[in-house]
Amino acid sequence: MIPARYSASRFPGKLMQDLEGKSVIRRTYEATVNTGLFDDVFVVTDSQIIFNEITNHGGKAIMSQKEHECGSDRIAEAVEFMDIDIVVNVQGDEPFTEVSSLKKLIEVFKHDASKEIDLASLMVHITDWDEIKNPNTVKVIVDKDNFALYFSRSPIPYPRDETVQVKYHKHKGVYAFRKEALLDFYRLPMLKLEASEKIECIRYLEYGKKIKMVETDVQGVEIDTPEDLERAKKLWK
Repeated sequence: MIPARYSASRFPGKLMQDLEGKSVIRRTYEATVNTGLFDDVFVVTDSQIIFNEITNHGGKAIMSQKEHECGSDRIAEAVEFMDIDIVVNVQGDEPFTEVSSLKKLIEVFKHDASKEIDLASLMVHITDWDEIKNPNTVKVIVDKDNFALYFSRSPIPYPRDETVQVKYHKHKGVYAFRKEALLDFYRLPMLKLEASEKIECIRYLEYGKKIKMVETDVQGVEIDTPEDLERAKKLWK
């Protein structure tokens, strides 16, 4: 499932911007389909423009019936009555979706016979302090077994003792959910930590869900600003 809003606050209409001959959302959709990992791939949107962009080029799209605060809510509404086990959420502004990272996410559930894991997500090791400080970069800290402890737009952990060698991880907004966990998220109200940080996966932690983080070395480009789009164009070339 690829949740797609037209009116992004930082870069309105970004998903319909041209990326070397095709829109960003179409690039993302086609890259996800081309992984060959999924039984089905849909764009889930509140925008007739995005819906038409996908369906007019032979893709599958679902129109949201309600207003939604975040992508997880949008996906939950779409899958509520589908007969599925695992739902993978690929962000519409990440056109460089690639196979190995998604395969790692799906593998998490194949090795979780006790169904201890509610959802899994990706993280990337980052070292550039400007990126670590940037509030547009969501950071994650994990326990010894790579379960998420917290997500923040602030640098976490804060380097009070700079001699301690800690690794900083950027959260990549690609998730794999058990369907039940996703529907629980949909039905539970937003609490204050999520509302403050504006990071939807915090809701899972606030309600005691377990998020397994999977490290990937594929950085890619998330298109949040016009500058990101220019970087994406250079990378595509």
